[in-house]
Formats: sequence, structure tokens, C-alpha cells
Amino acid sequence: MPGRLHAGKAGVHYSSSKQMKKIVLFGALLIAAGLSSCSKDDAGGSSTATGKASVSFHLTDAPGAYDAVNVDIRQVVVITDQGETTLTPVKAGVYNLLEFSNGLDVLLCQYDLPAGHISQMRLVLGSNNSVVVDGKSYPLNTPSAQQSGLKFNFHQELKADASYHVWIDFDAGKSVVKTGKDSYNLKPTVRAYTELTNGKIKGVVLPLLAQPIVFAIKGSDTLSAIPASDGHFVFSGLAEGNYSLWYNVAAGSGFSATVKTNVAVSFGTITDVGTVTLLP
Repeated sequence: MPGRLHAGKAGVHYSSSKQMKKIVLFGALLIAAGLSSCSKDDAGGSSTATGKASVSFHLTDAPGAYDAVNVDIRQVVVITDQGETTLTPVKAGVYNLLEFSNGLDVLLCQYDLPAGHISQMRLVLGSNNSVVVDGKSYPLNTPSAQQSGLKFNFHQELKADASYHVWIDFDAGKSVVKTGKDSYNLKPTVRAYTELTNGKIKGVVLPLLAQPIVFAIKGSDTLSAIPASDGHFVFSGLAEGNYSLWYNVAAGSGFSATVKTNVAVSFGTITDVGTVTLLP
């Protein structure tokens, strides 16, 4: 609209030329401001760069053949090229690792870290750790992890104003060590990966009467998966390459183990190996 309209006896007429120029100038400024605001929104929201990356840390598990493996998590510490950072707040508590297998996880914390390079992480545990075997609970001794935290290498470049998800994979099967009758130690085996380094294999193995355990093998690296109640299993955090899947069975189950070879894994895709039916 070029000017303000006035209603009078003679009809409708424009305001004076001087007033009109002021209005046009003011309108132009408003339009310019609006265009600038739209441009910022189209570029992805706020134009204020934080210089930090938003990182979400999740706990997941490579399962073990126990009723429960309870781990008392107190702190998560990240070592970057700018020093050591204790992530707060963290959802501290006792977690049954077996609840977070076959692709499940739980969020421990979200933190804005300075852009740069992560080289190492540390998981600090409390003293309330236990393993449940055949319905009976036993304490897990973890002296070194309680004092300074379990250190593990994790290399990730963080870019400013980017978002990342990191999975801390606590291998329950490899971490629990039986040291004697009714005596167990927790010697944590932990690794970490992101969505950028998260190769996956999924499948189904039947029948469950065979009590199958699936192993993903690549060179000297071996990961295990205990299928869910429907036979479904997932391996996450795999490096790229070709794997052999060993479908092992319980002794005396009456079924035979089998192997599937040349299972290709690449980042950004989930390799579905379908259903394997074990034979007597």
C-alpha cells in the first residue's frame, strides 16, 4: 500500500507527500528487517554460533549369559584437546546392562562440548555392582574402576554447532569374570561409537530351544549377541568389512551350530541377514 488512506466528505485521499515519504521509508526498513530475519531462519534457526557441539551419551550393551548384570554408574568424563570435562548432570544410578541389548539403549547425559577432538573417555563406577546367576545375586568387585574410572580410547572430531550421538557399549559377557565359587569380578570391557561409525547387522535365529548365541567375527575381533524372546538380534558399532556369523547352540540342545560367511558391513546401512533356522 503506497500511503495511508483517509475518509472524508470528498471521499478517499492520500496523506501529504512529506508524510507519505516517511511512511514509505519506515515500511522499507520493516521489509528489510523481515527479509534479514527470514534469511537467518532459512539457514537453520539462530544465527548465533556457540563454538560448541551438542553431544548425547547413551549406554548400550553386548549381552552376557546371566540373569542380570547391574552396574553402578556415577560419572562420565571426556578428555579432549582442551582438557578433561566431567559431564553434569549425568543420570547416575544402577543399570542392568542386559536391558540394553539388541539395539536398545538409555540416555546418560547430554552436554555441550567445545569444538575439537575427543581422545579418551572415562566411566566412573560406584560400589553397588552385582551379577545375578540362576536367580541369586553376587557382588561384583571393581576396585580400579571405583577409584579413578575406567578409561577407554575414543576418537571423534567435534565441529561447532553440530550434534552427535555417542554410544558407550558395555560388554557384559566379557566384563564379568568368575574368580571362584560364588565370587565374581567386574573387569569392564567398554568401547564407544557414533552414528558415523555404527555398522549394524540384524537377523533372527530359531528355534529358541537351541539356546542360540550369535557371534560376529572379523579377524581377531569377536562380538556376541543373545537373541531376544522372538529370536531377533542386532549387532551395533561394527567396523566396516566382511564378517562371519557363528550361530552357536547350547550343549545337549539337540541342534547343530552353523556359520554364515561374507556378511558385508558398511556405515550408514543395516545388513539384514534374515532368518536362520537351526537344524537337529
